[in-house]
Amino acid sequence: MQEKIQNEVSKYRVEIGLTQEDLASKVNVSRQTIIALEKGNYTPSILLALKIAGFFKIPVEKIFKIAYEK
Repeated sequence: MQEKIQNEVSKYRVEIGLTQEDLASKVNVSRQTIIALEKGNYTPSILLALKIAGFFKIPVEKIFKIAYEK
């Protein structure tokens, strides 16, 4: 079984009306990083995951979850 990180970044971003560019600016990364993260093509560092969770004021484990793939 392979492990992958799934996330709810897009869901929380859209709920508060932020663009990908806005979120990228708030957590000090590029828009391309947010795009890759939302598509599941990028696993964030612990620091970035904590910054995103802190920005949304949501526990990190509600935004990022381990998914098991066969």
